Amino acid sequence: MLYPLMRPLLFRMDPELAHETTLKLIDLAHTLHLTGLAAGPHISDPVTVMGIEFPNRVGLAAGLDKNGAHVDALASLGFGFIEVGTVTPKAQAGNDKPRMFRLPEHQAIINRMGFNNLGIDTLLANVAAARFRGVLGINIGKNAATPIESAADDYLTGLEKAYPAASYIAVNISSPNTRNLRQLQQADELDILLGRLKQRQTSLADQHGRYVPLAVKIAPDLDEDGIVAIARQLVRHRIDGVIATNTTLSRDAVNGHPLEHEAGGLSGAPVRQRSTEVIARLVRELDGALPVIGAGGILSGEDAKEKLDAGASLIQLYSGLVYRGPELVSECALALKDASR
Repeated sequence: MLYPLMRPLLFRMDPELAHETTLKLIDLAHTLHLTGLAAGPHISDPVTVMGIEFPNRVGLAAGLDKNGAHVDALASLGFGFIEVGTVTPKAQAGNDKPRMFRLPEHQAIINRMGFNNLGIDTLLANVAAARFRGVLGINIGKNAATPIESAADDYLTGLEKAYPAASYIAVNISSPNTRNLRQLQQADELDILLGRLKQRQTSLADQHGRYVPLAVKIAPDLDEDGIVAIARQLVRHRIDGVIATNTTLSRDAVNGHPLEHEAGGLSGAPVRQRSTEVIARLVRELDGALPVIGAGGILSGEDAKEKLDAGASLIQLYSGLVYRGPELVSECALALKDASR
């Protein structure tokens, strides 16, 4: 109810400044116990996925809270789970500004942030200081300065450090904003990476006395053969889940827009259909071996239901929150609750 009044002011700001301002406002609203006015009722719709019980099917996607500094406030908006990051072993500034652009006519965003974050040690300190005890995903990536042939070392560092604090760990190999990162989706490189991650996950489970699931986040720009190949690798390595999808490099849906040639990943409404197509193809190929978490272009309860109908077990929001605000959380959670009855 409150967000439509604030959105015009936020949209007059630089997008990255508006992002930071919004997080501060959510923190303030949480402190004053006012987030319920902005987000509406919390929806209870328990579901077990990857061996974890989620209070409802709607999560926050990685990217909004890269450093895990706003977990308590964001959780108060009614999410069934929160995913923080993408975080890298060492702090890094990310790409040069400006690096985020709104396309309101298309309910879309282009970003080339480049995994800007304060490093995994800072994120873990923030998470430890939070009161939140719900489902927390930690999304890990590689530092830009790390050669692609050494990428696995960064992911293993992230996995090892995040393991004690995470409910699940998401492996981001699909951001288009770190040079050569998507190369890790190719068969041979993915095979090596997943093998090393699974081996380390097994040893960490023994060490900590608990099993923390691994999910892999993939791109929407994969062709049919690429989707099938990744699905088979995920099954072979006994990965616990897959997040579909990240942002797209395609500009087909925004042709003619003044910002169409800006580098970076396109998210929001234009990626909805392709994301759903990838989910449906993954679900067919996986045949129940592991669950799919749907992300991409969800701006309404109906969009969320479309992902569920395609076979997703959970969904995640990000760009839709920019255009719709916190009320989108309860709207989607309620739509999915009704659809799953």
